[in-house]
Parts: sequence; C-alpha cells; structure tokens
Amino acid sequence: MADRVLKVNAYTTLDLVDARAEGHDFEESAYATLNVTAPRNDPDRVELQFELDNTELDALPAHADRADLSPEQARSLAADLESYAEKVERAQADESADESDATGTSDD
Repeated sequence: MADRVLKVNAYTTLDLVDARAEGHDFEESAYATLNVTAPRNDPDRVELQFELDNTELDALPAHADRADLSPEQARSLAADLESYAEKVERAQADESADESDATGTSDD
C-alpha cells in the first residue's frame, strides 16, 4: 500500500484481507489491513483499526478508520466473531459433505 496511514508490522492482526467500501453511489473492493491494539502505557481502550489499500480505490482518499472499544465491547465483538465463524465453518462442512455425497466419495 502506498501512502499508508496505519503502521503494519509483525504484530499487525491481519495485514491482508479482502474488503470493500460502500457508499450511496459507489462500491469498491480492495485489500485491507485490520488490526486490534491497545495503548502500550496505561491502556484505557481497545482500538480496532481498518485501512483499505488506497492504490485500488477511486472514490476514497487515503484514510484509516478506527473504533475505540471498552473491554466489554471488545469481548462482545469477539463473541460475535466466534459465533459467526462457527456458523460459516458449519455451512462449509455441510457443503463439503453434500459434494462428497453427490460424487459418491467417502472418507471411510
């Protein structure tokens, strides 16, 4: 990413994810950085950071979005992420099983 706003290093949570920006009159897809952090000294919040690769965008200038979360909010978000991850994994497992049944293959 040229003209990056967020620092990306070995500690970055996810340095390359598929993302998209949507507005009233546009939708663009790009790679993005998604990071979770807290201040090193006297942490008073959990910070969620998100930046789309501006080299792939026409409608948005280079920028990063940040959300400051309380510990309770961060835990609530983490619980929802876990729940939806499990839902997607179950659906993928069901789809894989359906494909195996359709082709007559088995893991037995």
